[in-house]
Amino acid sequence: MTTAHDFSATAIDGTEQLLSDYKGKVLLVVNTATNCGLTPQFKGLERIYEEYVDRGLVVLGFPCDQFGGQNPGDDAETATFCEKNYGVTFPLFSEIEVNGKGAHPLYKWLKSEKSGLGGSKIKWNFTKFLIDAEGNVVKRYSSTTAPGKIKEDIEALLPE
Repeated sequence: MTTAHDFSATAIDGTEQLLSDYKGKVLLVVNTATNCGLTPQFKGLERIYEEYVDRGLVVLGFPCDQFGGQNPGDDAETATFCEKNYGVTFPLFSEIEVNGKGAHPLYKWLKSEKSGLGGSKIKWNFTKFLIDAEGNVVKRYSSTTAPGKIKEDIEALLPE
C-alpha cells in the first residue's frame, strides 16, 4: 500500500527530501503561491505549525505556478518572500506542478486518495491535504478553508 512516506521531493534549497523522514508526524500538505488572493494563508499555516510542531505536526508547502501564474519567482525569491512577509519556518519545496502530465508524483497520489468538489484536479492554490502519522490521507480541504479551521482535525491526529 502506498503512503506519503513513499515519496520524495526537492526542498526549496535544492536538496532531495524523503517524506519517509516525516514518519510518525502528522502532515499538512499545501500547494502555495506568493501572489494570490489567498497568499495571506501563509500566516495561518505558520501559526498552526508553530502551535503544533512540538506535538508532531509538520506543514509542507509546495509552491505552484499553475493557477494564473501566481507564483512568479524562482525558488530563492519564493523562500525569501515567505520568510520576509509571513515569517514562514515550515518546510518549503521547489516549485512543482499539481495537475496535468507534469504533476508531481506526490500530488498524483494525493488526488487519487481524496478527490475534491471538482473531482481529482486541484482547483486552486492553497488546497490542503491532512495526512496521519502513518502517511495516510485523512482529509482534503478546499483552497478557501482557513488553516485555523483545520485545528480540530489536526488535534484529533496528534498525541496528547
